Amino acid sequence: MKIIEGTIASPKGFHAAGLHSGLKRTKKDLGMIYSDVPAAAAAVYTTNQVKAAPIFVTKEAMVDATIQAVVVNSAYANACTGKIGAENALAMQALAAEQLAVPKETVAVASTGVIGKQLPMEIIEKGIKQIDLPTANPYDFHEAILTTDTSTKEIVVSAKINGQTVTMAGVTKGSGMIHPNMATMLAFITTDAQISPELLQGILADKTETTFNQITVDGDTSTNDMVLVLANGLAENPMIEIDTPAYETFVEMFQLVSEALAKLIAKDGEGATKLIEVEVVGASNPSDARLAAKKVVGSSLVKTAMFGEDPNWGRIICAVGYAGSQTDPEKIDMWIGQQQLLKHSQPQEFDEAEMKQTLEKEKILITVDLNIGEAKGKAWGCDLTYKYVEVNALYHT
Repeated sequence: MKIIEGTIASPKGFHAAGLHSGLKRTKKDLGMIYSDVPAAAAAVYTTNQVKAAPIFVTKEAMVDATIQAVVVNSAYANACTGKIGAENALAMQALAAEQLAVPKETVAVASTGVIGKQLPMEIIEKGIKQIDLPTANPYDFHEAILTTDTSTKEIVVSAKINGQTVTMAGVTKGSGMIHPNMATMLAFITTDAQISPELLQGILADKTETTFNQITVDGDTSTNDMVLVLANGLAENPMIEIDTPAYETFVEMFQLVSEALAKLIAKDGEGATKLIEVEVVGASNPSDARLAAKKVVGSSLVKTAMFGEDPNWGRIICAVGYAGSQTDPEKIDMWIGQQQLLKHSQPQEFDEAEMKQTLEKEKILITVDLNIGEAKGKAWGCDLTYKYVEVNALYHT
C-alpha cells in the first residue's frame, strides 16, 4: 500500500469539478463528483437533531445504497430553511441529474455554510449548468467545498487487491463546529474497488468510531455533517468478501484514508497553531480509552494551555477524571512528548528547556496510561487561540 499524488477523481471511472458560481465573492463554491457507472454507496450523517435539508435528500437517495453523482455547495448550509429549503435541495438534485444525464435518485446532495439563509437558486442553477466534467480540473472540487478552512484536505492511496491495483481517494472540509458524534464535517471517499454496499457500510461505521468521531475543534456538532463513500468496482478486482486478505487490505486502506482526513481537520481548526494528539492506553476497554482521549483533547483548558505552551498537567488529569471512563485516580501515568509528568498520579521532575521545545512544535503528543487494562484509543484536536474567537465572532458577517 502506498500514498500517491492525486485527487478525489483518481480512482478509475471517477470525475470531479468545482467552480465559482457566485455564492461566494471570489472563491469556488459549487462542485460535483461523478462515476461512470452507479457505485455502491455508504454514508453516515450528523447526530444533531436539527438537520439540514440536503441530509434528508441524500438519505432518500441512499435507500438502495447506489449513488452515481454528488453535488455540493458551500457558503449556504440550507439548514433551518423550512419547506423552501427542502424544495431547493431537491431542485439541486434534479438540476445535477439533468446536467449529468443520470436518474435523480442516484444523486446525493450536500451543503455547508451559514445556517438559516435560503439558497439563491438562480445562481445554483446557472453554476450547475456550467459544470463540464470532461474539461474540468478535479482539484477544483477540493476547493469548492471549503468554508473557513485554510487549505484543502485530501489523500490518495493505492494497493494490490487480488492482483488488481485498487485506488482510494478522500477529500474533506472542516475547520470549526467540529465535535463529531458521527463525523462533523463533509467528507467524500471514492474507490474503484468492487465491494458490496453492506460491507462498505459496516467498514465506514466501524472506522468512523476510531477516526472521524475522535476529532474535536470546538465542541459544536453541525447540522450538515456527512461522510459519503462510493465504490464503483471499475478496478475489476473480484468482489471483496469479509474475513479474507482482500478485505483486510481494503480495511487498512480505509483506516489510512479516514485517519489522515481526521487529522487534517483537527490540524486546520479555526485559528489553530498546533495539532494535539492524545493517546490513552491501559484502559479497561477501547470505548473508555477513546472517551478519555477525546475529553482531554476537547478540554478548553487543555487547548489553551497548549496554545500558551504551558505543561499544565493538572488540566489534563482533570479532563481524564470527568471523562466518565473507568479510572483509578491513584494509578495514572502521563507524558507530554517524551517527558513523563506523572507516575501513579504523582508529579515527576522534567527538563523545562526540553519541554519548551516540545510545546513549540506544530504537533504535540499527550499520552495517558490509566494502568487498569490493555485497551487504547486516540483523539485529535487543536489549540484554542485568539484567532478562533475572531473568526467565529465575524463568521455571519
